[in-house]
Amino acid sequence: MKVEQYHQISKHTLFKNIHESKIEQFIQQCELKHYQKGDRLTYFKTSDEGILIVLEGKIDVFIEREDRLSVLLEVLQEGEMLGLSHIAHYLGERTDALHQHHFELEIVEDSYCLQVPGMVIKERLVDASVKKYLLGKAAARLGHIYATLGEQVKFGNTWGESESFIRKAKDFMHKPAITIQSNMPIQEVARLMIEKSVSSVLVVDQQEQLIGIITEKDLVQRVLSKGLSTQASAIDIMTQSPFTISPHTHYYNVLASFFNHRIKHLPVVEQGRVIGMITFQNLISKRDRGAMGILKTIENASYDDLPIVKDAIYNVLTNLIADEISTIHTLEIITQLYDRLARHCVGLAVKTLEEEGYGVPPVPFAWYQMGSGARGEQFMLTDQDHFLVYGNGTSQKTAKYFFLLGEKIVQYLVQAGYKKCDGKMMASEEIWRGSLSDWETRLQTWFVQTTDEQILLGYNFLSFRFLYGDHSIDKNFTAMVQQKFKSAQTFLYYMARQEQNNPIPQFEPSFFQRFKTKEKYETIDIKLNALFPMHHCLQILGIQKNLINHTPLQLLRGLVDAKELSEGFAVDIRHAYEVALKARIQLSWKRHLQNKQSTTTIHFHKIRRWERDELKTMLKTVHALQMHLLRKL
Repeated sequence: MKVEQYHQISKHTLFKNIHESKIEQFIQQCELKHYQKGDRLTYFKTSDEGILIVLEGKIDVFIEREDRLSVLLEVLQEGEMLGLSHIAHYLGERTDALHQHHFELEIVEDSYCLQVPGMVIKERLVDASVKKYLLGKAAARLGHIYATLGEQVKFGNTWGESESFIRKAKDFMHKPAITIQSNMPIQEVARLMIEKSVSSVLVVDQQEQLIGIITEKDLVQRVLSKGLSTQASAIDIMTQSPFTISPHTHYYNVLASFFNHRIKHLPVVEQGRVIGMITFQNLISKRDRGAMGILKTIENASYDDLPIVKDAIYNVLTNLIADEISTIHTLEIITQLYDRLARHCVGLAVKTLEEEGYGVPPVPFAWYQMGSGARGEQFMLTDQDHFLVYGNGTSQKTAKYFFLLGEKIVQYLVQAGYKKCDGKMMASEEIWRGSLSDWETRLQTWFVQTTDEQILLGYNFLSFRFLYGDHSIDKNFTAMVQQKFKSAQTFLYYMARQEQNNPIPQFEPSFFQRFKTKEKYETIDIKLNALFPMHHCLQILGIQKNLINHTPLQLLRGLVDAKELSEGFAVDIRHAYEVALKARIQLSWKRHLQNKQSTTTIHFHKIRRWERDELKTMLKTVHALQMHLLRKL
């Protein structure tokens, strides 16, 4: 046992108010355990195992359900303990121990724990201060259990299996958040936390902007352990610039924030103002491993494990469809999971090149998606559309590295379930990677050579969305694209002319037209005849307002803010967009379940009358958007 560990143990509340020689005797009866990241073990086979105290590290605690599946119970960090459920047994309040409840421990990071056996716990419970301490911990745990149960009851009838993916921070945050000024004395801070029964308070300035956070741990480590005067102020012990989240952040992304940042308190902030607080206890109210499981599946996947991720995401998709979640909301959730998968693939590609001896990227770079993935419309994994941009460097080493990186990215995405793009719009192709200067020259070439092929490239390119890499490269690249398109009015004109040459099909042709071209009005390609024209119109209008690197819905909001579209027209377009997406998704999912090749063609005689009416209204709206663009140009 290390000296610092012995000191940490001897200062624990369990061993207060006893002689040093007695402390030595108690510690000898305890067992110091070291667990490595990834270890799994079963704990509490008998009550004699006592209490497990985490001295260092982090541990996930699961309990087995009757159906043999494990559910997340809690996460233990430094200073926390497992085994409080046995206190009543040690006090003689119940003769039977909780032998049937076995805990499965999953070691999240290397951990040192102290196992304090039952005999020591029984002896120390004679001390009133120790008894008060353990009963206080047990009471606090009981409070969390009731809060969790309340959350389950509250939302149990509202959501189905999709609950942890549908709910957002605003749905389960505590409000209002408890805030204080930076000059509040520490003693008052502690009194306020006891009075409000909270484990943290937020420090704000005179404008109510968040500047810090104080937790129970801060009070212990920065005040009690260091003997700091209780007359000191909040600003002296607060953690500055804490991690925050938006109220619109989904449950599973909040969960990822807790794990990635190793924290237990997250302020919810909107437009710079604190509107609520989330603790880790809030987050495990669902008490299952669904959201956390898929996050771990994605972010821990090796090359060999990547195919599993697709199945995990499809399982989420199945639940969203079964729960009849709206199309746009479903795509929003699935897109975020696909984004995580894509970023993980790029990260693995970078890591693999380093392991193979090619080193780290020689210059900063940014990786972008195009196509349906970039637009947030990728319902099921289809083909790849992406490109690379890197800092200006002319060395052969730089060019070779990004050639290899492009190849690796394609390889990893194929392994994850993305097929190669038939049009070769991938970073493995020279035309879809290059330095900032290369891309500037490439865009200029497209604008000079205004052919149908260049316009097609332009449309696909303009759907780009930054997903991985250096934010400064992204900022410079986006600014360059905006500047280039400002001087490319001829190119934009030809893009609009192409839309004019591809009018939206109408549902109400004359009898003579229907007789001559019957087949034309029996089917519609929802992608070519509705979604693409809508995207193209929004892209061209967006470029004129400097809106680049946006999804269609972001473009729509931006065009309203820029006064290009009215609120009412934007609502109609959004509805039309959802109708088109829903029709495409239903068709694709049905064929997927039938193991048939995907198609975007809808046969009118196979759908119900009200669905035909919905499509007709949708096409009229897309036609109105197309006319709006043509009037502008």
